[in-house]
Amino acid sequence: MVLDKNTAKKTAELLLQINAIKLKPENPFQWASGWKSPIYCDNRIILSHPIIRNFVREEMAKQVEALYGKPDIIAGVATGAIGIGVLVADYLNLPFIYVRPEPKSHGRQNQIEGQLERNQTVVVIEDLISTGKSSLNAVDALIHAGANIKGMLAIFTYGFHTAQENFEKKGIALNTLSDYAHLVEQASETHFIKEEQLNMLLEWRKRPSEWQQ
Repeated sequence: MVLDKNTAKKTAELLLQINAIKLKPENPFQWASGWKSPIYCDNRIILSHPIIRNFVREEMAKQVEALYGKPDIIAGVATGAIGIGVLVADYLNLPFIYVRPEPKSHGRQNQIEGQLERNQTVVVIEDLISTGKSSLNAVDALIHAGANIKGMLAIFTYGFHTAQENFEKKGIALNTLSDYAHLVEQASETHFIKEEQLNMLLEWRKRPSEWQQ
């Protein structure tokens, strides 16, 4: 869910400006899943742009408090959300931890890096939501360690129904700064894309696993 429409459109505009989100409906990307997609998102690029990085940091921090209250700890999902998670935690003057996809195979074999006490409240920061499986894997690790998960806040989501269902089944609240619907709306209104490209982007969103340009 998007909390604020204006923030969602502004975030989308900034991500397009720095090519953190690329739209190529005529020359689609191929995801690891095998899907052909007119969109590719790499929000780690945000960290290389101080003004936009600060905008995202401040908006995420404000929304963490507005949506979930101030937690005990901010957790980032490795690796994409470590950087932005640290920035949000710093803005809120809160401790930070991050969660690996799986435990290390050596040393202390940690999956969670940093100090987490049982029953502490945690808001999880993510950079991108697709199906939500990897994000919820991090949530599972935190719950197993005794954390009280207040919710997750991500920069962007494709808005797949599968992700919504996965979060609902787990009982985890998900909010994002922006999403695919606001991205496409902003790209159309600012003439970043042409009308025929808009139609292709809308068609992909209806059946992403079957889409052919």
